Amino acid sequence: MDLQFNKNEDKMKQLISAMERKLNKIYLGGGKSKIEKQHEQGKMTARERIDFLLDKDSKTIEIGAFAGEGMYEDHGGCASGGTIVVIGYIHGRQCLVVANDATVKAGAWFPITGKKNLRAQEISMENRLPIIYLVDSAGVYLPLQDEIFPDKENFGRIFRNNAMMSSMGILQIAAVMGSCVAGGAYLPIMSDEAMIVDKTGSIFLAGSYLVKAAIGETIDNETLGGATTHCEISGVTDYKCKDDKDCLTRIRNIMSKVGHFDKAGFNREASQPPLKDPNEMLGIIPEARDQQYDMHEIIYRMVDNSDFEEYKEAYGQSIICGLARIDGWSVGIIANQRKVVKSKKGEMQFGGVIYSDSAEKSARFIMNCNQKKIPLLFLQDVTGFMVGSRSEHGGIIKDGAKMVNAMSNSVVPKFTVVIGNSYGAGNYAMCGKAYDPRLIVGWPTANIAVMGGAQAAKVIVQIEVASLKSKGELITPEKEAELYNKIKDRYDSQTSPYYAASRIWIDAVINPLETRKWVSMGIEMANHAPITKPYNVGVIQT
Repeated sequence: MDLQFNKNEDKMKQLISAMERKLNKIYLGGGKSKIEKQHEQGKMTARERIDFLLDKDSKTIEIGAFAGEGMYEDHGGCASGGTIVVIGYIHGRQCLVVANDATVKAGAWFPITGKKNLRAQEISMENRLPIIYLVDSAGVYLPLQDEIFPDKENFGRIFRNNAMMSSMGILQIAAVMGSCVAGGAYLPIMSDEAMIVDKTGSIFLAGSYLVKAAIGETIDNETLGGATTHCEISGVTDYKCKDDKDCLTRIRNIMSKVGHFDKAGFNREASQPPLKDPNEMLGIIPEARDQQYDMHEIIYRMVDNSDFEEYKEAYGQSIICGLARIDGWSVGIIANQRKVVKSKKGEMQFGGVIYSDSAEKSARFIMNCNQKKIPLLFLQDVTGFMVGSRSEHGGIIKDGAKMVNAMSNSVVPKFTVVIGNSYGAGNYAMCGKAYDPRLIVGWPTANIAVMGGAQAAKVIVQIEVASLKSKGELITPEKEAELYNKIKDRYDSQTSPYYAASRIWIDAVINPLETRKWVSMGIEMANHAPITKPYNVGVIQT
């Protein structure tokens, strides 16, 4: 390997190490003292509950671990959005588990908590995936109630989804393992089956203090809404469990007896490892975003047997399209090419830019994959569409619209990995979050924004300098440089993959070496949902 490869590898390993340090801190939830308090109450933590529930040594992926990262600092923070969402296996059956983390503000719902729970339900509904709720929450975080309670995509949408999922035949199991109060009390009861842990679980619309204030009745919480009340008197819950482990074991027992439903039928063969060493991916991505690399080399280290059947290889070379397998699953790959290429017409095409011919090729390939019922994988490192008179006269907007149309109407599942840049309309055309990828993740090298920090800062500085000069203010080169650096630093912080992950623009920031696992489990998940809609792209300008 050359010196540049070693430098790239060192930088990537540093980024991965920084990511893992962030995750290790997040995994502590509200901190060690809060974890100890949970144990003193005879309760397992949310992560311990999930570990006990899922099959030992089975694969898992966590959705939204970075949710809330760097947000709500004035309120003491909200690690992982106060909720943990994991896709894993129970008796070999793929499931989605949503667990309130009571070590974080007693499991109270922040605005990002609602968004994360809705994302979990969206994944369940899109993929007909059984969902299990491990409830332990104090309800809405009152200081921010105006941001979590009343709007369409807020707290109340959870219960609407419960009802919709039930009508769709998606299995929902709820376990009340701690507090379950106010509006949140409807979630377990709108699930198909509900269980409650004796002495630690409680369900009521209003706790004892509020009952006293509202109607003057004096009653303790256990009598008001504990396990005995709801299993023997009200009939609200179906199973009474002696402790957390008993409750989780009952869920496992139920899941072991659930039948299987029709599948989508995506093609899968025996998994084969890549022939080219996947670890070498870490040395391929350059540290500087304006440096070139060949995206083929990433693909070869990601797909089974390093076997990639490329589509229209010599045409529209700024996007690579082709068929491959990942962990045995058939996939159609659409990837931005990051090196400068020369077309057969003799024109140079810059890396990471989408040209008319590339967009046209991609649209056709996406349509072909829909016809063949092959899931789509987008590998993003894109700066946008080509601009300038030649591109405009050549119909770049029309060709870009073809690609967006073909991708938007896709009926096969889509998955997106942001490897590097994800800028502007390139983010859209390459299946950004707005276009419903079943899963979307970023490597630690990902950047998501309208444009790069340097470009954005130059534009904003030009505007601000012109405004100040119009007011008669003198702008020195030093002052202009100071203004540029301030804007660039702010903009760069907002393009970080962690900024995106904290707001659930992406589902996770992942180690590049885990990409195969995410794609494989994603397609397995999507395979639970048969395709019932015909592929139709509507009107496309020619």
